[in-house]
Amino acid sequence: MKFARERAGLSQGQLAELIGVSRQMMSDIELGWRSATPERLLAIAKALNCPVVFLERKRDIGTPSAEREAS
Repeated sequence: MKFARERAGLSQGQLAELIGVSRQMMSDIELGWRSATPERLLAIAKALNCPVVFLERKRDIGTPSAEREAS
């Protein structure tokens, strides 16, 4: 999310103001300490002019070595 925000030329405070949250909340969302609601994620995507999928964090669902160990 930080990459998209910076690419849009916005500070955390500016983006927070655009979507109606505090700068601290925006920081927490960006750092992954809080999850954005689907509605808020849509608002962020709109403000940054990018698809929602671009903002979603990658989730580690396992590694090949972990899968081999489980067998």
